[in-house]
Amino acid sequence: MLEIRTLAPGQSAASQRWDEFVMACPTASFFHRAGWQRIMGEVFRHKTYFLYAQSQGRIQGVLPLAHVHSLLFGNALVGLPFAVYGGVAAVTPQAAAALEAEAQCIARRLGVAHLELRNTSQRNANWPMQDIYVTFRKALFEKDEDNLQAIPRKQRAMVRRGIKNGLLSAIDPGLDRFFALYADNMLRHGTPALPLRYFKALQAEFGSDCEVLTVSTSQGQALSSVLSFYFRDEVLPYYAGDAVAARALAANDLKYWELMRRACQRGSRVFDYGRSKQGTGSFAF
Repeated sequence: MLEIRTLAPGQSAASQRWDEFVMACPTASFFHRAGWQRIMGEVFRHKTYFLYAQSQGRIQGVLPLAHVHSLLFGNALVGLPFAVYGGVAAVTPQAAAALEAEAQCIARRLGVAHLELRNTSQRNANWPMQDIYVTFRKALFEKDEDNLQAIPRKQRAMVRRGIKNGLLSAIDPGLDRFFALYADNMLRHGTPALPLRYFKALQAEFGSDCEVLTVSTSQGQALSSVLSFYFRDEVLPYYAGDAVAARALAANDLKYWELMRRACQRGSRVFDYGRSKQGTGSFAF
């Protein structure tokens, strides 16, 4: 018999079972990992509802949710805030349907304005959906030369310009250089930066699966930085920042090239650009 349960914060054994399912489920993503529950609760004070469907002691599906209630973001039950992916990850249609039904019950009980599930594809034709965003993923090859040739000609020239400018990349153990560039970048665009404690929580929770790569001049001036998530054989560059001088020196193009090289070293075979509005962002690369 299928039953719906809620993962309680701090349940280490249950969290481990949850993550084992996520790692094996083809439709799951990095954002389905149990560690997001602690981040949502402790960093942002969102009430969480991490639901899982279980049959005969085996997890059949998961649905991580958080209740967002603020003047800025409104009143919604979201799977999952700050995530490009989310929604149900299940191995049977019955588990998926049961989890979505439970989510609707919780949404009605909370009196939210809407329930938002960030599935990678539409699951119910009767539900409204936004189609202004597209997902872009790129296959990675084992050899650097093959990956370089797969980059569009214009961006390939920019990568070579960055190399010619003597720019260097490094994996940062801490967040100092990344956060300085990220916060400055957000300020220049008039957008509030997420707090440093959030990024510290990401590194603490996900360890080596949350990694910072920074590009700098040969004199050590940080120009461009990216925080990426690693999941199975995929890499997802997720938060980034750059200095004003980065564009002229081709630091951003070199940054993504160096991230591709780093991901291949780690065994990744998919470069996931995430979701972008149509006609913007990742299409250039």
